[in-house]
Amino acid sequence: MKQAEMLLKKEEQVIFSLRAIFEQFGYRKFKMSKFEEYDFYAENRSFLNSENILTFTGLDGKLLALKPDVTLSIVKNTRGSREAAERVYYNENVYRARRGAGEYREIMQVGLEYIGEADSYATLEILLLAQKSLKAISGEYILDLSHMGFLAGLMEQSGLGLAQQKSVLHCISEKNAHGIREICRECGIDNDMRGRLETLAGLYGTLEDALPQIQTLCCNEKMERAAAELEDILRCLKTGGNEKRVHLDFSIVNDMDYYNGVIFQGFIDGVPSSILSGGRYDKLVQKLGKDADAIGFALSLDLLERFETTEREYDVDTLLLYDDGTDTAALAQAAQMLTDNGQSVAVQKKNTGGLKYKQLLCMRERGLEIVAE
Repeated sequence: MKQAEMLLKKEEQVIFSLRAIFEQFGYRKFKMSKFEEYDFYAENRSFLNSENILTFTGLDGKLLALKPDVTLSIVKNTRGSREAAERVYYNENVYRARRGAGEYREIMQVGLEYIGEADSYATLEILLLAQKSLKAISGEYILDLSHMGFLAGLMEQSGLGLAQQKSVLHCISEKNAHGIREICRECGIDNDMRGRLETLAGLYGTLEDALPQIQTLCCNEKMERAAAELEDILRCLKTGGNEKRVHLDFSIVNDMDYYNGVIFQGFIDGVPSSILSGGRYDKLVQKLGKDADAIGFALSLDLLERFETTEREYDVDTLLLYDDGTDTAALAQAAQMLTDNGQSVAVQKKNTGGLKYKQLLCMRERGLEIVAE
């Protein structure tokens, strides 16, 4: 391992890798303030992953919020349009409540957004960049796809009221066939529709294996358009040999008030929850008064703390000891000589046993003396 890589934490190495990948595809760095006016987030609270927003009062008396999300700020400030797309990436900290605990945490996120006309190529580009991002962390990854258009079409055809639709979508997200069955029974939904809903909830597999099952579930034009888009994605992925680690999973469900197309999550071996999430969110852009489509994703790098990394064999190459009578200038010169030769050096009076080293040197009157190797 190169010395520069050894000095970087796993998440720092990933950030450098992702920046290179994103810039290679024409994305530019987006920088934002740590906070926005609270009202902006409150108006779009349902888009956020958490109901809780960390607030404080500014010097002018306005209620401000530490940013719980980056996408909202990008859409608010974007100049992207259908005529001139904007591609941006970011490396920012967001502040969210920890699930199941009464405290907030700071989460390091890296992500990108495409705002413009999200045609089939733009969608494919985002999915390929999501794959490249996961692969930059680990070769053992899976990218799971869903489609809000397909889900919305099935909900429209189901005959369920809005409240019941939300309940069914929640059951689908949990792959809860029993819950779907009970809701359908209470609402008088026929067996054919109940079967479609249960099949969708349990469906999981590679795009190639799962798409034929999707075709059998289509019952309106909206679902057929979504299925056709998924088929086109598979065709394009296969052209580059990128389809093997992409699966279809309709238990990925996002808010229909914001998301309207492909949505996805990414997983790596060794981390129990999704490390990447994203999708198409045209409705959010339109709600904020912009004439554009939008699709993007974010990686939560705080999860890499759980990711197994190779432990360094040594803390330093050389431990250099000295005593009270050692000449300081000579000691500094010896340390510089070692670092100039590419070694890492810790200089201290005693070997306390807290450092792992390749060699132990001692500074004597006659020069450096090897004590142990």
